[in-house]
Amino acid sequence: MVSAVLPEQMWTARRDRHRESVAVLLGPHLQRKAAGTAHPVHDFLFTYYSVRPAQLRRWHPGFGAVLTGAAARPYLTYSGYTGVDGGVTVSPDLLARRRATVEFVAALLSATASRRPHLSCFGLHEWAMVYRGGDDAVRHAQVPLRLGHAGTDAVVESMSLRCTHFDAFRFFTPDAVPRNEVPLAREDQIAHEQPGCLHAGMDLYKWAAKLGPLVDSEIVLDCFRLATEARELDMRASPYDLTGYGYDPVRIETPSGRADYVREQAALAERAAVLRARLLDRCRTLLATD
Repeated sequence: MVSAVLPEQMWTARRDRHRESVAVLLGPHLQRKAAGTAHPVHDFLFTYYSVRPAQLRRWHPGFGAVLTGAAARPYLTYSGYTGVDGGVTVSPDLLARRRATVEFVAALLSATASRRPHLSCFGLHEWAMVYRGGDDAVRHAQVPLRLGHAGTDAVVESMSLRCTHFDAFRFFTPDAVPRNEVPLAREDQIAHEQPGCLHAGMDLYKWAAKLGPLVDSEIVLDCFRLATEARELDMRASPYDLTGYGYDPVRIETPSGRADYVREQAALAERAAVLRARLLDRCRTLLATD
């Protein structure tokens, strides 16, 4: 199905804007990587999420768009593309192979969007990942715990754990697992994902990237930007002392800190809702393609 034939001048301008934006966003990370310097906040975006910088840099128009002109020829060497009359496009065979993935992502996004946001977790998942675990449970050895081990454990014990995101829950320490209000399992992910969850918003980047090149790079990059800001809030509210990296803590162990967290969490959830709707729309369009 051809949805648009893009003149070379039009699509190369979009491609170049994308590359320029990615260069700005990735510049600090690539400099640190070249120097062998770890970063406890931003490295997560390139380790937990398996998208390489080169993959993020490559622009895709999305399924149904035909790229015209000589500049489109390199796309014939990229996985998932094929030649058609007048240019190059994402192959229908790729959509057929990825259909089950598109169906899963659509189901997850639709279920998440159907629920009201829960904004009472206060980012305690990072605290639960080190609860009663000692030094072996500390995931960022290069930075100290703000309140030490005993203080961190006391915060967890003073509040309820209300995590709804399995991929955060699965890293809880054994002592933290039974403290969560709801036991989570991979097979129940669609049943529990909710739009207030910081990680559900971050994972929009994972799903958009996983669907590439079936979806356009503009939405992938917008999801990456959201994931970056969500990760920063995630770690500012964590038990780690990141002042040495320029991050002021969100002190969720205090009433005012929890209020600050909810305010920032709600703002990110609103932005995630818009991106979730855009990505879901693309999934439904793909699924409607014969």
